[in-house]
Amino acid sequence: MTIFMATPDRAKLTPMLNFPNFLTLSRILAVPALVAVFYIDGRVAHWIVVALFVTAALTDYLDGWIARTWSLESEFGRVVDPIADKLLVAAALLLLLAADRAPLVAVGLILLRELLVSGLREGLAGRLVLPVSRLAKWKTAAQMAAIMLLLIGPLGGTGGVLPLAGDCLLWVAAALTWITALDYLRTAWDPLTRGGEANRP
Repeated sequence: MTIFMATPDRAKLTPMLNFPNFLTLSRILAVPALVAVFYIDGRVAHWIVVALFVTAALTDYLDGWIARTWSLESEFGRVVDPIADKLLVAAALLLLLAADRAPLVAVGLILLRELLVSGLREGLAGRLVLPVSRLAKWKTAAQMAAIMLLLIGPLGGTGGVLPLAGDCLLWVAAALTWITALDYLRTAWDPLTRGGEANRP
């Protein structure tokens, strides 16, 4: 499949044929690779896991920035981008939890919130739009940074500093996760309880 780039003043390309969407899809494809390499013993394999996660996390910033800069936003990207984020974060958190390298309660809070908001978006599709807020973007950044620290932790030779920092940041991410969830619930409350009119952008 040929991947096209466009100058800012060109018309949008077919959604599945632009570079931002390719980056989004690559983030999804990184998930099974991350899981497979995570269970390979050895220091080199562990650093490959870190590299895979960091590279995939960077695509979360790059796909949106490129789409906005080059006028390549698409409905496909709008729908699939948050799915790719959630798959990457959920897979990494579950791997860390299984290896006893992440706090159970913080992981549970984050995953429960993601299920809740995904359910709200699905249930209110066509009636209400829940756009990603700026705080939600900071939440995702905090999650990614915490996971990176927790993945590096045993390899960093820092006497437990990185795992501790990762744990603390994951709790911050969990708090931000539920602050944004409550905001989404407040927005969705009227359509959920009274069949209110859709708030369309």
